[in-house]
Amino acid sequence: MAKAGRRRALMALVAVLAVAASVAVVVRVLAPAEVETVARDLYPAAPAPTAGVIGRLPVAPLVVDGRLRVYAGTRQVYADQPVTGGHRVTPFWSYRRWPATLVGVLAEGRTVVSRWSDGKLVALDARTGRVAWRVDGPAPGSVPKPRRTFASTVWDPAGLHVARTADGLDVLLATGPGAAGGYALADGRRLWRADLGRGCRVDVGSTASGELVGVDTCDGPAAVELRDAATGEVRTRWRPPGASGQLVVTPVGCRAGHSGCRGLRTAEPGGGNSRGWLVTDPGEPTAAPGLDAPESVLDGERVVDTAGGVVTGRSPRTGEELWRRADIHPARVLATEPGRVHLLTDRRELVTIDPLTGATRSDFVFTAGRDGIGWQPGRAYAVGGYVAVERVREHASPDDDDQGWFLMAEPVLLAAT
Repeated sequence: MAKAGRRRALMALVAVLAVAASVAVVVRVLAPAEVETVARDLYPAAPAPTAGVIGRLPVAPLVVDGRLRVYAGTRQVYADQPVTGGHRVTPFWSYRRWPATLVGVLAEGRTVVSRWSDGKLVALDARTGRVAWRVDGPAPGSVPKPRRTFASTVWDPAGLHVARTADGLDVLLATGPGAAGGYALADGRRLWRADLGRGCRVDVGSTASGELVGVDTCDGPAAVELRDAATGEVRTRWRPPGASGQLVVTPVGCRAGHSGCRGLRTAEPGGGNSRGWLVTDPGEPTAAPGLDAPESVLDGERVVDTAGGVVTGRSPRTGEELWRRADIHPARVLATEPGRVHLLTDRRELVTIDPLTGATRSDFVFTAGRDGIGWQPGRAYAVGGYVAVERVREHASPDDDDQGWFLMAEPVLLAAT
């Protein structure tokens, strides 16, 4: 009997230890975690590539400091190099969090900022992948699930912008349902936080004059709200003359993403009453009739338009035509960046022009290997002379899954211009 009792006691002890071990494993796996895998190699030099297609990638890249490509995953932000590599390779550095999901990535200089579903803002040093700072920001709310390239996460991060103030301070702006905040980009120091109307305000971007732009319907008809990036104080609340109760506002002439924008386009839902405005100085926007056309883009002090089968450059302030190119095959604007407007022709030629003069900077067929030109452009991005675009099947519908939407397993083309 005593022997049987000892056996039962031993078995009970083993069961308790097994349960404890299982609990420890579950806690280790499911507990909040952060994994920082820093760079082992030296920070690469910036190459000087010749114009042409560099390669194709399975996910959308952010080109950072002209040296790295940064990508997003469900719970990871990571980088590879060289920026001119033909394919994605082993990460140069990586940063993971659990169980939060990644909802946005933004790069400014050598700082890469990631935004997470729990509201955390984490800045990484692009040179090493080390965490530079982390702060609690406004919860981002519901963000649509990105397609497998994560282009919306890195090229159009929801509620995440940078603005430069008049005294040269770079401010990270984060907005979410019911709240907004401004943070010094250099060290994450919170500069301000504001409570906003929930469900009645949409942020648009930031201006070249250092303001956060939003459309507010909390206290009456829709109005454009311009908030000082350094203090969070509303500088200007404005409605376009003759605007209806509803208002759609689109940023144009942006330095990167929806940050540092020089203009806005206002319209009614559906695109009626489209009007262009400049926001290069504090105060109410200035009318820019050259920007009224919905297809026109702003780059510096030039509006570029592709309507009518020709490419024209106009003054944004007067609409006066300053140059004209009738020799470019029917094209659309694929992407813009300061000093470059990238046009994609119906022959899938990528023609990059100088917006000031209309002169061609580079011109080549935008394809890789034997991939052909049977595709339509999805999301696109340009920075520092690099251009990337998602290739979408010619007859794809937005309702298609990723298999039916993208042209192939590596749908993103990257080129230097």
